[in-house]
Amino acid sequence: MIMSPLQFIRSVLALITIPPLTVVVCLGALVDVHWIRKSKFKAQQFPRIWGRILCRIADIRVRVEGQKNLDPSRTYIFVGNHTSQTDIWAFQGYIPHDFRWIAKKELFAIPIFGAAMRAVDFISIDRSRGRQAVKSLNDAAVRIAEGTSVLIFPEGTRSLNGQLQPFKTGAIMLAIKAGVPVVPVGFNGAHQALPKGSLLARGGNVVLRIGTPLPTRDFKAKDKQELALKLQQQVAELLDECHQPLVKE
Repeated sequence: MIMSPLQFIRSVLALITIPPLTVVVCLGALVDVHWIRKSKFKAQQFPRIWGRILCRIADIRVRVEGQKNLDPSRTYIFVGNHTSQTDIWAFQGYIPHDFRWIAKKELFAIPIFGAAMRAVDFISIDRSRGRQAVKSLNDAAVRIAEGTSVLIFPEGTRSLNGQLQPFKTGAIMLAIKAGVPVVPVGFNGAHQALPKGSLLARGGNVVLRIGTPLPTRDFKAKDKQELALKLQQQVAELLDECHQPLVKE
């Protein structure tokens, strides 16, 4: 796909904007939480502004479908396919539901960035193996059960070709432990807007389709594979044909 000169300029601008914009947003959130409004909920407007600015600079036009499926007062685990960095920009910028990100613990050690994530109650998780990893998963599940909605990508990494990959059961265990409804989300067009391995966004339309919440209280640890397959199927139903999983004959 050949990029127009205007899109090239917008893409380069978006790329070089990310670091300074992130610093400004983090500082704004820190100041707001500690000295101005002192509300972690209200401070969510800062990462939301971050996502919208990046989408607009890169000419990524976001549309959300199925918003009516969500109850603003409920806690959810959003589960989606992951094809691009723009998944994060779009969801952060255009989903009004109050939610937090789950981030690996190493990110919380980054100056300013880590402090801002702690200030607005992002959830830290240990991705290593062993007792600490299990403890961090349990702690995250408690946070969610107590009323913190989150977004997870059970594929574990971005898809290289934009097609839906199998869901890993580690992320699914978080949903089972938390016991809150899981909402399937289909990210459409994000791979075309910014494929994995590319630094420059190509722009275009991104559609976030929100499915019907699925209760998880009846699922146990032994059912994690069943729930993973069920959620993968529900996400697949929200995807355009180009993002459908490859079916082996």
